[in-house]
Amino acid sequence: MPSFEHHGARIYYEEFGQGFPILTFAPAGLASVIGVWSEPSAPINPTVEFAKDYRVIAMDQRNAGGQSRAPITAQDGWDSYTADHIALLDHLRVDRCHLYGQCIGGSFILNMLKAQPERVASAVLAQPIGRVGPMPAARTARFEAWAAGLTDHPEATPAVLDAFYRNLYASGFAYSVDRAFAATVQTPCLVLAGNDEAHPYAIAEELDKLLPHSEFIAEWKSGAALDAARARVNAFLAKHTPGQA
Repeated sequence: MPSFEHHGARIYYEEFGQGFPILTFAPAGLASVIGVWSEPSAPINPTVEFAKDYRVIAMDQRNAGGQSRAPITAQDGWDSYTADHIALLDHLRVDRCHLYGQCIGGSFILNMLKAQPERVASAVLAQPIGRVGPMPAARTARFEAWAAGLTDHPEATPAVLDAFYRNLYASGFAYSVDRAFAATVQTPCLVLAGNDEAHPYAIAEELDKLLPHSEFIAEWKSGAALDAARARVNAFLAKHTPGQA
């Protein structure tokens, strides 16, 4: 099985197709694993959609219930995940790539753009997560369900999990970056809007307005809108692939 280790983490990944690389981040929040790309919640499955023209790289995020594992500490946050993503690109000797992420993948993408923008040719953010308004007093049901599955992580005490949760979600907006940073991003981005509490339309719309080189798709999840979105995403990636027009 393709995996590698770095700084105490073991990261599992798979590759599909050949060509210019696309690193992908599946939806499902902290339960983001490769298999989610095949579920109905992911209308565009990059491991199928783009593998005919690109080298598609998919991965299980750390401690997501798949085959990637890492210790959990009170200092963990978005940078912990980004360190995994950078280490995977280094492991595969990928100097530059596209990014495609859905749901939590939007926040992963934004944090990668903060850490190593020079490695990203373009980015597609499908229904990015975010928060409009103050942070609720209680942790989300999705986080609690993820935490309940950590049966083999004795280090994940209630205090550690509470700190981890706040590190991820206390800041609001798109979580991993603030509005001031979003306004400085020079990477071409395509934003596909969300339409529910976890993926607010308002967050996608604001990201599109803030990102200096952004395009926007308001509807994309089914029927003719999905067909049109697939065509537009493919055209966007081709436009920003080095060596292609």
